Amino acid sequence: MVALEDLGGEKAAGSASTEGTRSRERLIGVYVGILAVVLALCSLGDSNSQQDATQQNIAAANVWSFFQAKNARRQALRLHADEFDVMLKVTPAMPDDVRKTIEAKLADYKVQDQLLTTDPERGEGLDELFQKGKALEASRDEALKRGPYFDYGQALLQIAIVLASVALISGGNFLLFGSFLLGGLGTVLTIGGFTLAFPLPGFLS
Repeated sequence: MVALEDLGGEKAAGSASTEGTRSRERLIGVYVGILAVVLALCSLGDSNSQQDATQQNIAAANVWSFFQAKNARRQALRLHADEFDVMLKVTPAMPDDVRKTIEAKLADYKVQDQLLTTDPERGEGLDELFQKGKALEASRDEALKRGPYFDYGQALLQIAIVLASVALISGGNFLLFGSFLLGGLGTVLTIGGFTLAFPLPGFLS
């Protein structure tokens, strides 16, 4: 009778142990799934930040090329205007019709110079292009800042998934705790990549 009771107790204990193991495995499985989702978001953020940086860099380069071309045009106009101005001053006996033609040309150059300097209506003056180029560079630099967050975040999350998988097979808790730590850090870095809410340490940036 006692033997039967002992056998029943062993079965109950074994059943409880098996149930505990299954519960642990389910929880680790859910945890790994969450890490996989965070890793996917981190990877997506990394890809988007790289694309944004490339696109903004190309756009900024185009704006600065346009800026340089317009600036060269303005400088050429100013040189011509200076030449005409000197011509008017050194030849006071210049015929009136020639003088009027040069003065009209000087007035036209001044209008063109003003439009090249600032053109708010079309947004293509040098002042507007300068602001646009600086804004694009700022957007590019911000996108580049996000890269290291996502790079380190992906590495930590991948290692965390591996450690959790090994802990699932081996049944050990030490690797699982390490996975929790690295997974938490990877999640924080992923959030930092999207928000830039905190700076990376100097040796990581």
